Amino acid sequence: LHTDLDPGSKKIKYILSGDGAGTIFQINDVTGDIHAIKRLDREEKAEYTLTAQAVDWETNKPLEPPSEFIIKVQDINDNAPEFLNGPYHATVPEMSILGTSVTNVTATDADDPVYGNSAKLVYSILEGQPYFSIEPETAIIKTALPNMDREAKEEYLVVIQAKDMGGHSGGLSGTTTLTVTLTDVNDNPPKFAQSLYHFSVPEDVVLGTAIGRVKANDQDVGENAQSSYDIIDGDGTALFEITSDAQAQDGIIRLRKPLDFETKKSYTLKVEAANVHIDPRFSSRGPFKDTATVKIVVEDADEPPVFSSPTYLLEVHENAALNSVIGQVTARDPDVTSSPIRFSIDRHTDLERQFNINADDGKITLATPLDRELSVWHNITIIATEIRNHSQISRVPVAIKVLDVNDNAPEFASEYEAFLCENGKPGQVIQTVSAMDKDDPKNGHYFLYSLLPEMVNNPNFTIKKNEDNSLSILAKHNGFNRQKQEVYLLPIIISDSGNPPLSSTSTLTIRVCGCSNDGVVQSCNVEAYVLPIGLSMGALIAILACIILLLVIVVLFVTLRRHKNEPLIIKDDEDVRENIIRYDDEGGGEEDTEAFDIATLQNPDGINGFLPRKDIKPDLQFMPRQGEARMVRNRQMCLWKSSLNHMLKVRQDSEQPDSTLRLNRVLGYAVFWRRKNGC
Repeated sequence: LHTDLDPGSKKIKYILSGDGAGTIFQINDVTGDIHAIKRLDREEKAEYTLTAQAVDWETNKPLEPPSEFIIKVQDINDNAPEFLNGPYHATVPEMSILGTSVTNVTATDADDPVYGNSAKLVYSILEGQPYFSIEPETAIIKTALPNMDREAKEEYLVVIQAKDMGGHSGGLSGTTTLTVTLTDVNDNPPKFAQSLYHFSVPEDVVLGTAIGRVKANDQDVGENAQSSYDIIDGDGTALFEITSDAQAQDGIIRLRKPLDFETKKSYTLKVEAANVHIDPRFSSRGPFKDTATVKIVVEDADEPPVFSSPTYLLEVHENAALNSVIGQVTARDPDVTSSPIRFSIDRHTDLERQFNINADDGKITLATPLDRELSVWHNITIIATEIRNHSQISRVPVAIKVLDVNDNAPEFASEYEAFLCENGKPGQVIQTVSAMDKDDPKNGHYFLYSLLPEMVNNPNFTIKKNEDNSLSILAKHNGFNRQKQEVYLLPIIISDSGNPPLSSTSTLTIRVCGCSNDGVVQSCNVEAYVLPIGLSMGALIAILACIILLLVIVVLFVTLRRHKNEPLIIKDDEDVRENIIRYDDEGGGEEDTEAFDIATLQNPDGINGFLPRKDIKPDLQFMPRQGEARMVRNRQMCLWKSSLNHMLKVRQDSEQPDSTLRLNRVLGYAVFWRRKNGC
């Protein structure tokens, strides 16, 4: 650095400030020369901005304005290329054509890409030829050989180099690895490991059991190796089936229908395995399927008896005779060495032991009488057992239907009770009845109704058959009177349409009732008709007697109150208690009327004349005192209460409970008076 001031002046000093001043860069304060005191790295910092100024040596005052300048670091090739994301992995389908792109790898160089060739990279393959190639400038990797086979070699390792300076000598380089995996395509058909398979199976094997497995190998993997199996030919296509096992990639042969050693001892099948997913690009390599032959030998087994039918349906009339044959079951031993069969009934299905079976020929007979009305169906199980091997048994269900015969007479469907209004009209329907029959004829029920022969000309009622198989009862005239006759009994003969027909007689009870004008039944009781208010004759008499008794009690009570304070003539000073007569019976009725003169109650003043009892003659005659007179009155009230009790007993025989309630209310006061006076 040099200033425009006098260069010979010794008062000028140069100073430096800015990026790296004093640490990286240093200035000679006398000459102004700038030196780098450290090694520079462009990749760390590419340029520095500094400020220089001339100042007075002594005072450090600026002699001129500061000057700013930039120092740029020039690049040199001191950084090698680097693959920052390596190592790399890539895949490419097998059998790919030449030049198929695999992947793209890139390297970076820290040198300046603008200045010189320090950052100009060129790519090449050091290892992995002749299978793959790389574009020198773009680093795109491609296949160098066509139709690479995954089944021959699945994985390849490729070493890639990146060199700067455009690939010229003296340049720096870096390397990385790329692992290329060939992915599978369906380019191989399935192939059976053997052309002929042998299996054996017992004839009594359970349906659906796996008999054997066949497998077609496929060099492909995944879904490209999946194969479906089918039976395409043979004499056992209807008896066997084959299914594919997706996990094991094999075919499972299963039994579809029962085998019979005595009928056929071996079968031959032709099975095929075919790829599920076909790649049309490789169809010329096909066909992608293979076939094999399967021979199945049936082994003999001791089989249980076989019935001629899986189920049996028998019919028998309910009046069938005991020990009559109602049906037969048959069974045979399917083995070559046939064994005799014995038949029996599973008694768990015939708890009442209504049927028997012949152990030799299987004929089923009736053991107890049948009744269709109790049970229409009987379901039993027949057991067939080999005599030579009791462990070989078979069962068959037998349904026995009991057929109906006309053995039940018809009768009323319910308990009917008809009501006839006194004000009814002639021809009016009194009641509609229907019949029921426990039998079940094929053509349905049809009933015939009629009256008893001696009642055909019944003067009061007639019958009419309805279309719905019911019967209407009609009144022949009006003017029925329940006082004359309250209940009518009408016997009706009901016959069915069976062969032979059966009949029974049912009696209909008809009550005569009082009805309103619109025909609503109001009362069917004769006493109610006599007393419309709802009270019987006995209840009415009891109520009238109670009313009269209450009136007498009221008059007596008023009379006694009036004479309460009148002096009484006392003839003797004897204790009143000596004249009290005890009665052990309550409500003596006629005995009380004889023991006491009723005139005393009618004339209370006559107490001064004291009338003695007729049935007792006291030893001493005396006039009652005032206290004695009160006791006499009380006794008189008790006597009246006894009469009331007698009336109550009479009333309890009445037919109207509401009248009793009214009578009890009326007598309430008398009961209270009795308790108050110690009766």
